[in-house]
Amino acid sequence: MPDGPTNEGDGLAATRSERVELALELLAHLEHDELELPAVIDRIETVTTDPATTRDILDEAEKRGILERDGARIRTRRGGTFVRFESQVVTREGEFDCRRCGASISTGHFIRFEAGELGPFGSSCIRKVTGRE
Repeated sequence: MPDGPTNEGDGLAATRSERVELALELLAHLEHDELELPAVIDRIETVTTDPATTRDILDEAEKRGILERDGARIRTRRGGTFVRFESQVVTREGEFDCRRCGASISTGHFIRFEAGELGPFGSSCIRKVTGRE
């Protein structure tokens, strides 16, 4: 697939490779040691809903040692790389739709990664996405 602009037109990451990097960074910051595959895909879908890109993200995460796949179970690499709410999560007031559940929210929570910013999320979805719940 080309590395040009995506058709997902939401202002997140402009290219496919940027979306892949953002999703990889999110997976590297999960706080669970082990998750079911659908829970991992739920997190990836906050970045992309394209099935081919999702497969590429999972393959690349495995290649980079971010996670290990064992059937429908995913084991994450533990290394203290969880999201630091005090420094990596920012809130903004406005009219937003949560990237995870689609609910209308007035306070958006955004996660800042080196690869870019991910959000907005509502207060409960930010905890689910990062694995705090």
